[in-house]
Amino acid sequence: MSSKLIALVTGANKGLGFETSRQLAQNGIKVLMGARKEAKGRAAAEKLQSEGLDVGFILLDITKSEHIKHVKKYIEKHFGRLDILVNNAGMLHKEEPLVSNSVETISLKALRQTFDVNFFGTVELTQALLPLIKKSAAGRIVNVSSILGSLAYQSEESEKFKPFAYDASKTALNQFTIHLSAALRNTPIKVNSAHPGWVKTDMGGPDAPMDVTEGAKTAVKLATLGPKGPTGKFFHFDEEMPW
Repeated sequence: MSSKLIALVTGANKGLGFETSRQLAQNGIKVLMGARKEAKGRAAAEKLQSEGLDVGFILLDITKSEHIKHVKKYIEKHFGRLDILVNNAGMLHKEEPLVSNSVETISLKALRQTFDVNFFGTVELTQALLPLIKKSAAGRIVNVSSILGSLAYQSEESEKFKPFAYDASKTALNQFTIHLSAALRNTPIKVNSAHPGWVKTDMGGPDAPMDVTEGAKTAVKLATLGPKGPTGKFFHFDEEMPW
């Protein structure tokens, strides 16, 4: 079994997931790069391997239970444990980007599709892998959320951008962080939510003020917390965010 820390990053073939994988691997961590498209996932892993980084591709669509079962079996067989889980995979539905507030128009189909990725798939994967994380000396779970999921932030009248399905799914994800950290309070496992910031990705668009190098830093920091680090919190860099 590997003496290195073992990490799994979901949605790792591009954007924040790709850069998070790179930065974790640069810290000497073995990274499994989960992606739902095999060709794109392998190409992403090969790019980081060409940089001399210890990464590997693993097929993972978090909305498919059979993928989750395979990933669990693979990690159990090859590593026996999982030290870091970064739940990065997420989506903003095509019905939402061009409107400021979609609550009156978003279809139930789009709402369900968004929750399947941003919440239900993440919960199912985490629950499946939790027995392996409990075998780590110091497991770390990072849920990549958004300030748009903060009820305190969204209740401010100054915030006009309100894609309902995306925001509601991230609010639910934050509750998962709170509840899971409470359930694991007597273990060395730490569970936190990360707000990456507004980042230049396919989702964030070209006008975002941050690049992916900066955007990945919060998740990487939470994934590598020491034993005295926080749990059950919501961060952007070192700043604690309101729920």
